[in-house]
Amino acid sequence: MAAKNPPHCTDSRPTMPAEDLALNPDPSPLSVPARQKHIPLAKVRSAYGRWAPVYDELFGACFKPGQRRAVEVLAGQPGDRILEVGVGTGLALPLWPRHTEVTGIDISERMLQRAERLCKRHRLKHVKLRVLDAQATDFPDNHFDKIAAMYVVSVVPHAPALLTEMRRICKPGGRIVIVNHFAHPHPFINGCERLLADYAALLGFHTAMPTAVVTKSPGLRILRTEAVNWGGYWTLIEAENLK
Repeated sequence: MAAKNPPHCTDSRPTMPAEDLALNPDPSPLSVPARQKHIPLAKVRSAYGRWAPVYDELFGACFKPGQRRAVEVLAGQPGDRILEVGVGTGLALPLWPRHTEVTGIDISERMLQRAERLCKRHRLKHVKLRVLDAQATDFPDNHFDKIAAMYVVSVVPHAPALLTEMRRICKPGGRIVIVNHFAHPHPFINGCERLLADYAALLGFHTAMPTAVVTKSPGLRILRTEAVNWGGYWTLIEAENLK
């Protein structure tokens, strides 16, 4: 894409055991709503340009528990190369261990401008930021030890393309952790989510993404799923990259 990269920052649902997932890889019986549409990349960029000035205030406290849990599950070791996909305004960046090498990517320059300021404020010298489409990056194969994709699977235009790209750039046996809202099993809540599906391009995310998009993605061995954030409305999925 034509946009320049910003400077590097140098300064409740119960948990399902992995055994059960092997037998029932998609615990949600819900299908993708028929009217759920592609969100063009330009629409995603535009939507998050609008969200950027108020994103931290609206979502910071709500999303923080899921971000903290994702960092804990990935357990970055000294020297690990970690990719944070859809890093946004950088809310999770101060949580990553400073003995790791963290790269954060996002499609929205305005979101990354805020993340850059956060890096400078917290002196996150182990973090680099880049403007990139997570569905088609320029990283080499098997580049990262671990990848986190928090609140982004339902944002990208084509989630399977994102998952394929994450598998490509993650090392064999590497860990991928996804935190996202998926279609809710409660009929009333799910009905509301499906009604909002018509406004996905305006909101910048799909409201009724089925868990099968991740749990049935080829080449991923699901290790755990657990509810996170208030009311367990979001789900953390940990997977091993099989190559």
